[in-house]
Amino acid sequence: MNALTVINISKAFGHFYAVKELSLEILPGKIYGLLGPNGAGKTTTIRMIMGIILPDQGEVRIFDQPNSIAVLEQVGYLPEERGLYRKMKVDEVMQFFGELKGMKKKELSEKVLYWLNRMELTEWRKKKIEDLSRGMQQKLQFIITILNKPRLLILDEPFTGLDPINTNLLKDIILELKDQGTTVIFSTHLMEQVEKLCDAICLINKGQKVLAGNLHDVKKQYGRNRIQLQYSGDAAFLSDTSLIAHYDDYGNYVEIRLQDQVSSQQLLQRALEHAEVYRFEIVEPSLNEIFIETVKNQ
Repeated sequence: MNALTVINISKAFGHFYAVKELSLEILPGKIYGLLGPNGAGKTTTIRMIMGIILPDQGEVRIFDQPNSIAVLEQVGYLPEERGLYRKMKVDEVMQFFGELKGMKKKELSEKVLYWLNRMELTEWRKKKIEDLSRGMQQKLQFIITILNKPRLLILDEPFTGLDPINTNLLKDIILELKDQGTTVIFSTHLMEQVEKLCDAICLINKGQKVLAGNLHDVKKQYGRNRIQLQYSGDAAFLSDTSLIAHYDDYGNYVEIRLQDQVSSQQLLQRALEHAEVYRFEIVEPSLNEIFIETVKNQ
């Protein structure tokens, strides 16, 4: 049984296809990254999954059932556009949304106290939403999304507005939910988070799927001709296009993509002729590099 099955869905606005013939299969208990540049169709896809807009063609099935209100009660959705009632108090908002999700009063009260404490919002519980910082509002919206422990969790840019400490807190909770059997789909521009968290990904560009699969397998397709190099001295060897197809200089180190048929030992030998090498590491391509390369080639 899949947690989510998307079968050949399309959505057009006039003559423009926001999503075109997209299919996905997401296994239960996994973290799945839905990626793509701005305007690629990610949010439109999520809205069709949630039944907010209907596809022009195709089908969405959640836990092998056709999309319906009853099925969607098992889904938690954190939209990119936040929607909290600014004049309500923090604990009132949590109680309100918990009741909408059908939670019983005793369970709801316990969950409210637990999550306020876990998210370090206890002292803010009687404050109005408008008095909270952007990051605090984001944490509160996340709590509301997971309050009834949904089986499927869809997060659209969940780390927006969060500092590194709270980003790490959300990351830990997402992994806990996964360990408890929750399936997580999240859309983000933060490739580092995707690389750390996701079991599988789908990259959408111009409304269509261009790359999908297990994250390890996707990276494997791009080979291991990437080098991370830290050095001091003459950098002239980096301009040798017979060895190097492309490089990115980050100041403290350089990421290098070798030309086809060039070995890492050839590069190391050339580098040692010109510079003192502190670190020379063969690495898989980063997801950020794969993302940029795939989108540029479309």
